[in-house]
Amino acid sequence: MAVRRLLVRGGPGTRVTRLELFYDLVFVFAFVNVTTLAAADLTVRTLVEALLVLALLWWCWTGFAVLGNVLRADQGVLPLVGFLVMSAVLVLTLTTATAFVDEPGGLFGPLVFATAYLLTWLVQAPLAWRVLAGVVPVRRMLSLVVPTVLGSVLILAAGLLPATRVLAPEAVPHWQLGLWVLALLVQYATGFLVGRTGFRLGSPGHWAERHALIVLVALGESMISLGTSTSERVGRPITWTIISAAVLGLASIAMLWWLYFDTLAYVLEQVLHGPGDGVPAPLARDAYTYLHLPLIVAVIAFALGLKRLLADVTGPAAARPDVLGGLDLLMLFGGVALFLLALAVIEFRALGRLRYGYLLAAAGLAAVSPLADRAMVALTVVSVCCTALVVVELATNRALRSRARGLAMLEQQVVEEAAVTFRHGRR
Repeated sequence: MAVRRLLVRGGPGTRVTRLELFYDLVFVFAFVNVTTLAAADLTVRTLVEALLVLALLWWCWTGFAVLGNVLRADQGVLPLVGFLVMSAVLVLTLTTATAFVDEPGGLFGPLVFATAYLLTWLVQAPLAWRVLAGVVPVRRMLSLVVPTVLGSVLILAAGLLPATRVLAPEAVPHWQLGLWVLALLVQYATGFLVGRTGFRLGSPGHWAERHALIVLVALGESMISLGTSTSERVGRPITWTIISAAVLGLASIAMLWWLYFDTLAYVLEQVLHGPGDGVPAPLARDAYTYLHLPLIVAVIAFALGLKRLLADVTGPAAARPDVLGGLDLLMLFGGVALFLLALAVIEFRALGRLRYGYLLAAAGLAAVSPLADRAMVALTVVSVCCTALVVVELATNRALRSRARGLAMLEQQVVEEAAVTFRHGRR
């Protein structure tokens, strides 16, 4: 009985709790921090490291999302677990700048970062074991837990590598990247083992809503990049150029929001429910755990490009470059193109149909990006392209849109009516 009070299982209709929304606040900071650090020194090496950090953060987030789907995150011991994981992720985020290279004068950064990451899993692993006990054979549970912990240990080894002095100093960064890549491959590979365990989601609605909200968090980070970049103008007057750049950036973010939330988010959740009482792990894993990661990476890349371009627009006129750098354009155009490709692949995995419009738009952005070598030109091209794609979608996707949104509205009305009836009955 004591264990039941500590671990309260969710039901098929469980939705996202306020605690989980509070948990996601630390990822707002994490995404902002990654973008800010990469924008300060944009190089190929920086981008690779930022991508690895994002993949690691995503795996952290996924672990707690799984727990929140099986257990009620705001009941029993889960609030304490959530706070402990948040604390570890916060420390991890604070040390992102020193994840690979230590800054002298304080604690050894790579080790602090790696230890914080290991703690996120040491806190969650016992709960996962307890939840799966009796449902999944011990041998299969070990096949999930061991690779996850092993990946964390590899990250720890990468953090310790600079202090061991076993390798030549110039070789250490390459070995660190290698250990990180190996660790992430090991951990992400465990997802392919989930289907063999017989594990099924407790609440499809919770799983879909959870991932939709983290996409919203990433888009919010783009808004933060937009706002902070256009407001960093102390001592300089507001101009039509600054206002135009801000509006174009907002339009692009709004169109990205529309492409995911207007129809696709509803369709994905409805497909995820499907027939039967549970959700097969492969569909939930592929469409969400794996394929939503490129969505997050795309939005963060777009935010990074937006931040650097707007810094050019709002900076002193004498300091503005005439021509944008290749990496700046890659982040802005490549982020949007990757977002469209990810949407197309997600829809293909869930519905079995391929959106050629998304593919053509992504190819078009890649083709014109070298020509848009000035900030306002680049922002205008991206904004117009995204808006045009939304207009085309509205004209060509009416049937699916009407059906998906109509079903979602009907469900919402039924839930609201049931809630009102329940409250009246309690009076």
